[in-house]
Amino acid sequence: MSPALQALWRDRLDVIFPRSCVHCAELVEGSRFRHLCVRCGKLLHIVHPPHCTTCGHPYFGEMAENRLCPHCETLAPKFGEGKTAILLQGSGRSLIHALKYHQGQHVLEDIAAVMREVPGYAGYLRGAVLVPVPLHPRKQRERNYNQSRLLAECCVQAVDGQAEVRELLRRVIDTESQTHYDRETRRENLKNAFALAKGATINPAQRYVLVDDVFTTGSTLNSCASVLRRSGALTLDVVTFGHG
Repeated sequence: MSPALQALWRDRLDVIFPRSCVHCAELVEGSRFRHLCVRCGKLLHIVHPPHCTTCGHPYFGEMAENRLCPHCETLAPKFGEGKTAILLQGSGRSLIHALKYHQGQHVLEDIAAVMREVPGYAGYLRGAVLVPVPLHPRKQRERNYNQSRLLAECCVQAVDGQAEVRELLRRVIDTESQTHYDRETRRENLKNAFALAKGATINPAQRYVLVDDVFTTGSTLNSCASVLRRSGALTLDVVTFGHG
């Protein structure tokens, strides 16, 4: 089906099954997004420069002067740079939660659209090998998909196919959710949780970018980065959709 016919078919479906906003549940009409209404689309906190080059968090007020990012003070990153698309608050949080906890794969179209709007995001990803942070097999069976893999595919859309996704890592320890733990506890829990995927090879001349849904403390990304570093990755960065 051609894009024009797809759009026509989608418009007709919207008449029969009106779309509701994933944040406020109101009807979506006249919005540049399909699952955020006009008002909630404006509430997205898209990250603009200046921002921390390690985690992507924007600088505000005095931060722009002293360049100190409290999120990265004690991180000791195993990767080079980091970039994020939005701050994880309001309607942005609703997008991520719909995808991660409510089987909301329908929001991926909007996530890719947001990625295209973020200054420098596409240029940062273009030409890279995108490595999604893996789920443990048990968790992936429960969810039926890995949200980081889907976000990596959104990244490819955002750069018009000028990047590729490779699943180079596997999760070998089934850790519990790290949401409520501090950085030190997360670091300890994630020790040896990841390994290189069976049959995976690393090209030292290639740039790799780890992809995860959210940057919180950076512990998960650091754990994955350590595996890729030990396997020979020389140029290694990270990207997330949200920060918070």
